[in-house]
Amino acid sequence: MRYCPALFISAPASNQGKTTVTAALAAYHRGQGRRVRVFKTGPDFIDPTILAAASGQAVYQLDLWMGSVAECRARLYQAAGEADLILIEGVMGLFDGKPSSADLAKQFGVPILAVIDASAMAQTFAALAVGLARLDSALPFFGVLANRVASARHAEMLIEHLPDDLQFCGALPRAAEITLPERHLGLLQAAELPDIEARINHAARLWAQHGVTKLPAAVGFSPAQLPALECELHGVKIAVARDAAFSFMYQANLDVLRDMGAELCFFSPLNDAVLPICDSVYLPGGYPELHLQKLSSNTLMLAALRAHHAAGKPILAECGGMLYAQQTLTDKQGASANLLGLLDGTAAMQPRLTALALQSVELPQGTLRGHTFHYSKLQSSLSPVAHGQCPNGYATREAVYQQQRLTASYIHFYFPSNPHAVAQLFLP
Repeated sequence: MRYCPALFISAPASNQGKTTVTAALAAYHRGQGRRVRVFKTGPDFIDPTILAAASGQAVYQLDLWMGSVAECRARLYQAAGEADLILIEGVMGLFDGKPSSADLAKQFGVPILAVIDASAMAQTFAALAVGLARLDSALPFFGVLANRVASARHAEMLIEHLPDDLQFCGALPRAAEITLPERHLGLLQAAELPDIEARINHAARLWAQHGVTKLPAAVGFSPAQLPALECELHGVKIAVARDAAFSFMYQANLDVLRDMGAELCFFSPLNDAVLPICDSVYLPGGYPELHLQKLSSNTLMLAALRAHHAAGKPILAECGGMLYAQQTLTDKQGASANLLGLLDGTAAMQPRLTALALQSVELPQGTLRGHTFHYSKLQSSLSPVAHGQCPNGYATREAVYQQQRLTASYIHFYFPSNPHAVAQLFLP
């Protein structure tokens, strides 16, 4: 057993300020000379970039279904051996989803710090806090934090009816300096915010003034290790797209490829004229719709990727990567651009969310788990080789297309769910 102070930062709903509070906590304790490891609950690519900037460490996902209980246990056990504090940011509201943040917190005994946006309430704050703390008596609970508080008097009203046995962890003031900008898929990523360090440092200072600065009690984490992987990709060179248009990738996915022996090199479809010498290509998700003209006008890169495909070499294209592989993509303003044309299809951005669900799909190479989250709609004449299924019974069934050695889908695959199947997708 390894013991390490730990907190699970959750909330009654999305947009309460969980990421800002988690980043503030991480930066504050890091500033005190402590080594902080941060995790993000569920399939999220964006928040981890903020949390990595705050903690100075890579941020991994914890998901009881997409990964497994054993994988989550191993990651926490490893972190407990090297950190002075473990922070886990939840997803959506505390009890939302299957599995939920509450399920994860209970599984590993990590106490909840509930963040409540108090900007539009007063004494009712206590009712919401009590409900979060006591709906499930088996849930470990640390305390409650008021966020976006208007004044000292406002803070006093918030705690008027708060029970003495429910710890009040502070009142963070509303401050534009720490507000994180958003777009259709969530927050802007850290690399898109030139002042991210200043925002995080300001949040840490506010935490020092208004939050609980003592370390939480240590949590015991049971021994576990990630499974050793066979070197199925030994010597295989994989070119990974990574720039402002393609940035949605799990650190765990990159780890799996490297642990199987692959050599990774990164390139930019936006800016590079030459594809690195490689055996395979990984086109992850991102925001190609925000960079249509630049992607379309980089004809040398388009030609290089088309030649790679024509040579029968593997490509994995996920969500934004799949949109890049279509003939055309149309943005929300109605502007269209010709792209790779490796798949017979066209895609267009929509005004509303078109899919959000966990997905499991049985490919010829094996079963993979992941999730889908997008605002675009695809029209294609191609016949899918498989469709995903949602474990929670939602109707979303994302198609997977395979053309020669190209595999493409809206699904963001989580490679640790089946490393062997992933290896088959990338093997030349």
